[in-house]
Amino acid sequence: MRINRSIIAAPFLGLLATAYLLEGAPDEIKKIVDGVWFREGDLKKGHCNNIIIEFQDYLVVIDANFPSGAELVMAEAKKISKKPIKYVFDTHHHGDHAYANPLWTKMGATTIGHIGVVNEMKAREPERWLAAAKERKDVAALNLKTAEPPKITFSDKPYLITDGKRKLELHHLGWAHTKGDGFAWLPAEKILCTGDAVVNGPFNYTADGNIGNWPKVVEAAQKLKPMHVLPGHGPAGGPEILAGELAFLNDLRTVVGMAVKGGTKLDALVTMKGGKATATSVKLSNSVKNWVGDFLPDQVRDTYEELKQGKPRGDLKL
Repeated sequence: MRINRSIIAAPFLGLLATAYLLEGAPDEIKKIVDGVWFREGDLKKGHCNNIIIEFQDYLVVIDANFPSGAELVMAEAKKISKKPIKYVFDTHHHGDHAYANPLWTKMGATTIGHIGVVNEMKAREPERWLAAAKERKDVAALNLKTAEPPKITFSDKPYLITDGKRKLELHHLGWAHTKGDGFAWLPAEKILCTGDAVVNGPFNYTADGNIGNWPKVVEAAQKLKPMHVLPGHGPAGGPEILAGELAFLNDLRTVVGMAVKGGTKLDALVTMKGGKATATSVKLSNSVKNWVGDFLPDQVRDTYEELKQGKPRGDLKL
């Protein structure tokens, strides 16, 4: 099912990739190393992935999810440990990663995000929240007028969470998927949680992005040299996920950039119906096929508009 991007920025309310359905394990939790678990979100429910990290006296959850997703993660956390959830990190402002903030703060957790998450919410809410409430019962059930921003923010310097034994660093490496993209990095364990700045499958949503800068963000993530990469959507893996994401982004921008330089018009690249991008003539290399799916017409249009207007796609329609 295609997504009406005017309804909500989070592009995973119903989009499904056939290969993902065959290979994925939604709603299953997997131990990555001692004290770190990865829970793959069910795209049919619009849920993102979550990570649970255990410290001596508490737990940290990566991404708030939608409310229905948060409830599932809370239940899983209770199975894992009796320790309370102290912090929840919003990797960015999209609904499937941040709209359950009120549930987490109500239970006593403190939400954290880059200052860009707050700024994006100020710019794009309450429109997206109200639209989501019309589409999703779990958002409507909160009976709130708008999204709740993270309670703690950081900007240039990484935010550190530590108990003296385990160290978790929250980084902002630049504007990629959104202005507030955050990465959670466990340096001792070499585990990188990427949010939607890096995904493992055809799930890249580019409308709020800076497509030109996005590869630089992925390259900065590669410099951390992670052993485990836990993406915002799609199965967990290793550094090959970063390499694949980077190759996809570079291929997309190169192919569309060549068309722009050659004077090709947008309507020759993208078929529009009712204001929506429904098909594209653009073909990317077979080596990045894992990242190519139903979003490609939108990605081509977004990249074309960014290149033509010389401005990040995420700023074009604010």
